Amino acid sequence: MTNPTAAVDVSQVAAKHRAMWASGDYAKLAAGLVTPLGPVLVEATGIARGDRVLDVAAGTGNAAIPAAQTGASVVASDLCPELLEDGRALATERGVDLEWREANAHELPFGDNEFDVVMSCIGVMFAPFHQLAAGELIRVCKPGGRIGLISWTPEGHIGKLWAAMKPYAPAPPSGAQPPPLWGQEDHVRALLGDRVTDVVTERRMLTVDQFADGAEFRDYFKALYGPTIAVYRNIEDDPDRVAALDADIAAVGDGVLSGASTMEWEYLLLTARKA
Repeated sequence: MTNPTAAVDVSQVAAKHRAMWASGDYAKLAAGLVTPLGPVLVEATGIARGDRVLDVAAGTGNAAIPAAQTGASVVASDLCPELLEDGRALATERGVDLEWREANAHELPFGDNEFDVVMSCIGVMFAPFHQLAAGELIRVCKPGGRIGLISWTPEGHIGKLWAAMKPYAPAPPSGAQPPPLWGQEDHVRALLGDRVTDVVTERRMLTVDQFADGAEFRDYFKALYGPTIAVYRNIEDDPDRVAALDADIAAVGDGVLSGASTMEWEYLLLTARKA
């Protein structure tokens, strides 16, 4: 298999991603919007006391903290140390003990066959080199161990947000693939291949009732969400393009609103076992 990173400076890519996720206030966004997803993934992977668990691209511990609350031994890993600090503080506040490790999803600093459960809740999908990241998920999982993923779908609300931002974004590194592909069943099955068995996929919805209209949704993401902040910085010297992106993101929000300030954000839940 051709190495997709052969023509790029991997450390430079990691540094840019680290800076992007440190911008804004992802801890506030995670707490306000996606907290319900962590327990969903913990339940789907059957995490229990005695399991050794790795949460890849854990952010502030959306899934890692509820996993640790089961009594499992949990390592929360993420590329961004600022997010790990926020997660560590949140875990302390909740009286939960787990390990926090800075780590690149493309090169996890763990041994082969080390964990009973390897999971990622809307995290590993943002690692730009999908096949490398998928290979690492499998490598560190024990044979017969469980792998669990939650990813936004291309057709869902966050997938539509990424599609709206794409024309205004800086060019991705050579070989990179867009994050919402992790929300396509066929794509993830191809990434995992015959190295896993018992693959189960289900599309579900996260109900979000925080935004009155598309403009409020846009302003929230514009202020807090690293990827959106990065796109606006890329075009900040072009007022016409900024105005166009403002309109496009607001239109995405308005297009998904149904009823009184309610949105349904689609995600893919996938579980499998390492062969």
